[in-house]
Order: sequence, then C-alpha cells, then structure tokens
Amino acid sequence: MTMVKLMADEIPTPGPAARAGEIRDFARSELFERTFQEGMDLVEETAAYLDGDGRRDSKLLSRSAALAYAAESMKLTTRLMQVASWLLVQRAVREGDMTPEAACEPRYRLGERKVEGEPGHPEMPIALVEYLVRAEKLHDRVLYLDKRMYLDAASEPDANPVLSQLGMLEAAFRN
Repeated sequence: MTMVKLMADEIPTPGPAARAGEIRDFARSELFERTFQEGMDLVEETAAYLDGDGRRDSKLLSRSAALAYAAESMKLTTRLMQVASWLLVQRAVREGDMTPEAACEPRYRLGERKVEGEPGHPEMPIALVEYLVRAEKLHDRVLYLDKRMYLDAASEPDANPVLSQLGMLEAAFRN
C-alpha cells in the first residue's frame, strides 16, 4: 500500500460536530433569511387562500373535482408544514435555541417529495395549482439544502486537496 492510500484511509468521515460551523453559518446567511421569509410567506398566503377564496372556489366544483381539491390541498398543507418545520429548526440553530449537532438528527431531515403529475382534475382552480407549484419548487430547494448540509456531508468524506495532489503526482511518476 502506498503512503497516499494509507493517509486517505485515515481521514475520518465528518460527523455532526465537524459540520456544526457550516450549519451555523448557513443559519446566519442571507440565503437562509431569504428562504425562510419566502417559506413563511408562502405558508401564510396558502392558509389565507385555503380559508378564503379557496373555500369559495371548492364549493363551486363538481363532486369529483371537490374530492381532488381536498386531496391536493391536504398534500399542499403537509408539504408546506414540512418545509416550515425544517426552516424553524434552522432558525433555532441561528438563535442558539438548538445546537447544530441536534439539528443533524434524522427526525429533523426533510423527506423526499413524491413526484406526481399535474393536479388530479381538470376543474382544479388555477390558484390552487399555482400554490402547489410554488410549494413543490420551495420543497425541492430546501431538500437540496438539507441534503447538501446534512446528508451529503455525512456520507462523503471531504476531499483532501493535499492527498489528491499527492495521488496525482504518484500516478504521474509511476509511468
């Protein structure tokens, strides 16, 4: 075995403590602030729609369309609550109410979104469809952040640039 291989095998996979600074930095970032604001605004807008115009819109639908509307609105609400929960965990880290290590726990991770086609009925109110699309985009963005900060970092050791260069030098001089 080469020295480079031995050294690479000794690099530990970063755990929650090693990522704490990155998690804390993200929670204090402008990106987080914008994402948090967008998420909370979407939750409020969606709730206002579902309690107001959406309720009126759903009463105008046929029975089958009303059932599809109810199913889609439940999915929308669930998706937004999952995103809001994740965002609130990050805010708790920013404010010092939760440690970054605690935020790494699997129960705080955002789950994959089941990819579905168009909302299930042609009579679906366009406003609901627009909220569904916005919620899906926000969920996908937050899921990307979640994976990047918590899952990818846990499953892949950080590349060591020095070891990488040593490996390339060793390979070049072997020929």
